[in-house]
Amino acid sequence: MMQVYNSKRNREMNTPHKKTGSTFTRAWEIISQDASIPPEEKKSILRLIQVLIESRERSSAKNGDDDAMSITQEVISKHSLMSTVKHQANELDALKRISLNLTSSLDFQTVLDAVVTEAMGLVKDARSAHIFLYERGVLEFGASLHADGVRNKAFAVPRENGLTYLVAKSGKQIMVEDILHHPIFKDSLKTWHGSIISIPLKFKDEIVGVMNLSRSVTGHFSRSEIRLISLLADQAAVAIFNASLYKRVTQMANTDSVTGLPNRRALDERLHEEWRYASRMNTEFAVVMMDLDGFKTVNDNFGHNVGDELLYSLFNFLAQKMRGSDFLARYGGDELTLVMRNTGLEAAQAVTEKVIGLMGEYNFNFPEDKNLSLGISAGIAVYPAHAQTPSDLLRAADGALYYAKKYYRGKYAVAKGMTGNLNPLKLKKTSPDE
Repeated sequence: MMQVYNSKRNREMNTPHKKTGSTFTRAWEIISQDASIPPEEKKSILRLIQVLIESRERSSAKNGDDDAMSITQEVISKHSLMSTVKHQANELDALKRISLNLTSSLDFQTVLDAVVTEAMGLVKDARSAHIFLYERGVLEFGASLHADGVRNKAFAVPRENGLTYLVAKSGKQIMVEDILHHPIFKDSLKTWHGSIISIPLKFKDEIVGVMNLSRSVTGHFSRSEIRLISLLADQAAVAIFNASLYKRVTQMANTDSVTGLPNRRALDERLHEEWRYASRMNTEFAVVMMDLDGFKTVNDNFGHNVGDELLYSLFNFLAQKMRGSDFLARYGGDELTLVMRNTGLEAAQAVTEKVIGLMGEYNFNFPEDKNLSLGISAGIAVYPAHAQTPSDLLRAADGALYYAKKYYRGKYAVAKGMTGNLNPLKLKKTSPDE
């Protein structure tokens, strides 16, 4: 009997027009016209009202529109309160999760990746989240995440008159409900569709970036979604500023104050990084130690200020000639160290010859129009042929440099075997007349 009764009640609830004039029909009409209630929740409210109406009809003869109105308004009121509390609880949970994720690291890229990941989980039908960093009036790509899982792939370069620049310059949030037909996207690809919200990332009234969150559907973002996105943007701006500050401090700690090149500390970190990579991938990498010939004469004749100017000028000249994958650092004094990934002995020799030859292209304006002859001597060591650890490899290259510097200035030598006595294997001449 209970099953029959429930089935009958469900049919009546889904077809309220059969009970025209009834209390339930009136309640159904009231709820149907209430746009503040999400469609997916109206059915559960109707079910609750039907139970209350049937209970009241059994205990009282009173019936009619007034009864329907009072019951419906009471249920809707309670439902609205419960929905508000539920939304607030969800927002607090989201804010807690966001705070934990964005403060768990000071690595710049890790923070950016965490922001776009959180953004994708805040709205329904999210298609992509992008962050562009803003500095000195210029936007640069920071991070992205697409619904298909593709990460850190920029779909387009921000246009000067586009949405992202408009938000960065105005500092105001902009929501576009229909990308395809909005004037700001008139010059965009016709395949773009859906909706998008663009929010400035502000830290102490300074715009540090812009976050774009797009959906595959058109229409406005709900107040709850906008509130959560705004909370994320506030947290993200602080996290990005802190990570950026940490990055600058770290770079300063790893940068030589005279030349602006990576210093000995940065070199040690890079050597260990290349060693781990080469060990894991079973590849080679090369280290070239270089010393500037004739530098002592510069200091003796013109002083250390001119010497520092020369080091800055020359070392940066050489750095600009290096391949993008090469790592050039100031080892100390007038010594340079070059680290090359996936590089064997033959390739390392070719690069070293090129560097030595570059000295013939370099010019420096010495005081009093004097001209001094400068050159470079170098030592080469390759992992794993000449050493098994980063420190031993550096020692092997340094030993080869010492040999070249002492016996064949202006040339390079190659280390011999495993590090030990640091005897060079051979000497390579750079010109046929020597």
